[in-house]
Amino acid sequence: MEQSYTHHKPGLHVAIIMDGNGRWAAQRGLPRLMGHRAGAEAVRRTLEAAPGLGIRYLTLYAFSSDNWKRPATEVSGLMRLLSSYMRSEAANCYRNGVQVRVIGRRDRLQPPVLEAIRAAEVLTRPCDRVFLQLALDYSARDAIIGAARSLVETGDFTREAFSRALGQSIGLTSDSRQVDLLIRTSGEQRLSDFMLWECAYAELYFTPVLWPDFDAAELERALTEFRGRSRRFGALREAPEQAAPAFASGD
Repeated sequence: MEQSYTHHKPGLHVAIIMDGNGRWAAQRGLPRLMGHRAGAEAVRRTLEAAPGLGIRYLTLYAFSSDNWKRPATEVSGLMRLLSSYMRSEAANCYRNGVQVRVIGRRDRLQPPVLEAIRAAEVLTRPCDRVFLQLALDYSARDAIIGAARSLVETGDFTREAFSRALGQSIGLTSDSRQVDLLIRTSGEQRLSDFMLWECAYAELYFTPVLWPDFDAAELERALTEFRGRSRRFGALREAPEQAAPAFASGD
């Protein structure tokens, strides 16, 4: 039975759209795949920094369902890189208490990729220091459609039921945890079909830094700005208590 991790003690959920690998490579006259390789190093740096910054849940947009439209050579290179990363980093994640989970579709992935994913998930399942979700062949709109279809069958049209159904539609055994902070690198300012339901009240942080250059200092800057914001979730900000005026003393 797959492990559900929504019962663990609270911690920030940070989601990142890792954008700019191709531009990083182009600026250096390198093939695009070299940018993706450099981006893998940024993933490692981010994971290492996460616990010290209060991040317990980290969701990374690794490959969208629309990315299949890219040239076949780039897609195959990305899949080889992903498979290699999962195999090489699984033991490191285990040692550092990182549970790895891939969300999204799996039916279009090649066997070597699926095998690497399953091996990493099985090895790191006991870990609970940081929960890493890699969104692979992922579309938030498709996930929402899948969740809606399942609710038609159950007749339970509550937010809680939808959140559970959404989690199951992307491969989780429980509800899909809400995002606290969404970061997008490279200067682009859009969600690109990523975590649409989970980001209903997420704070958004856009940085011009290209993903391969993203480091612990930039992550800390994002968290510092996040913690300085007022999150009211639709309510009014609480007004500070004021002393009653003298004429209202009641004497």
